[in-house]
Amino acid sequence: MFTGLIEDIGTILKLERKGEGALLVVSHTAVLDDLKLGDSVAVDGVCLTITDLGSQNFSAEASAETIRRTTLDAKKPHEQVNLERALRLSDRLGGHLVTGHVDEVGTIVSVVPEGSSHKITITVSQKTTRYVVEKGSVTVDGISLTVNEVRDDRFSVNIIPHTALQTTLITKGTGNKVNIETDIIGKYLERLVDRKPQGKLDSHFLAEHGFL
Repeated sequence: MFTGLIEDIGTILKLERKGEGALLVVSHTAVLDDLKLGDSVAVDGVCLTITDLGSQNFSAEASAETIRRTTLDAKKPHEQVNLERALRLSDRLGGHLVTGHVDEVGTIVSVVPEGSSHKITITVSQKTTRYVVEKGSVTVDGISLTVNEVRDDRFSVNIIPHTALQTTLITKGTGNKVNIETDIIGKYLERLVDRKPQGKLDSHFLAEHGFL
């Protein structure tokens, strides 16, 4: 589990295809020097397990499913990526609950300056926008962001100067692909509604499943 608060910007050193999967080697700064074998780390919002450690770099294998569902397949050496270590139970939850399981690859369709910030609009399928709500949270390349507005096949977010400096998102423009993960709470609620007879929710049902 992650928070969507990026801790470091890493660099792809190597991406080697292994069948339908891939092996990634990613460099990092001293911020992540406490990484250990078997740790989970989010790379552009994709949860990966560390399989080898070097001097300020780590290796991780991406499965065929991960390659199919994310932007990792298109990564190239020297490309920068957002990095975040897994959340400790004692940590503050500064962003929102992020699993590192990407729902869909979205496409940036516009980047518009708004004062000192930038408004970024991203297209996705309606299957994904059903879980995106105005003023709710969404993860874009591992970054926890607040949704400005939602339409049928797209949503927009604002990138403030601090986020621009601490992540790779502001370096991307129209046509670039990004990993999208929607808020997991909405998915669980929908699943509960689908399993409830007649699709109805009441206070007893919500309390029984820990939502009240």
